[in-house]
Amino acid sequence: MSRPAHYRHWLLLLPFLCLLGITYWLDQQTQPELAKSEIAKRHDPDAIVDNFSATRLNDKGTPRFIMTAKKMLHFPDNDSSTLEMPRITSLSTEHPAIHASAQQGVISNKGDEVFLRGAVEILSEATTQHDGITLRTEYLRILPDRDFLNTDRAVTVVDAHHTVSAMGLEMDNKASTLKLLSQVRSEYVPITK
Repeated sequence: MSRPAHYRHWLLLLPFLCLLGITYWLDQQTQPELAKSEIAKRHDPDAIVDNFSATRLNDKGTPRFIMTAKKMLHFPDNDSSTLEMPRITSLSTEHPAIHASAQQGVISNKGDEVFLRGAVEILSEATTQHDGITLRTEYLRILPDRDFLNTDRAVTVVDAHHTVSAMGLEMDNKASTLKLLSQVRSEYVPITK
């Protein structure tokens, strides 16, 4: 008679054991998804490249843009890349080459914008018609495909005879235009013989 009573105790525990098993199974099914979503929220690099260098070619197969950096980090959560000590050169057969350097840079997820920060310097090479110019600012946005760059910060433009300061700048290399946006001040330096 004691045997059937023993089975009755197990039968009373059976629903509890089933519930415990289902709870464990559900926990195992949702745990990987939670871990994936937590990883996706984090801003950790999935690729780090020291002495980074990349060249974009034009439709004729000649270099159009050359980008180098001391280090490049790619972040999968927003598909952006950061650059340490970036240097960018824009080459064109119709216009003077432009060289840009900074302490830091960010490449947008589509690669259509580059943001430079910290001691930004841009050098537009001299041609037979124009002196070369140097621009200095703390922030710069570059649109490489449009040969366009701009800033809303203080900027200094220096050529062989002038030093110009302004707040904000737009430079269109395709149109060969340089537009200073506001608070423009110029200093002329005469040629000494």
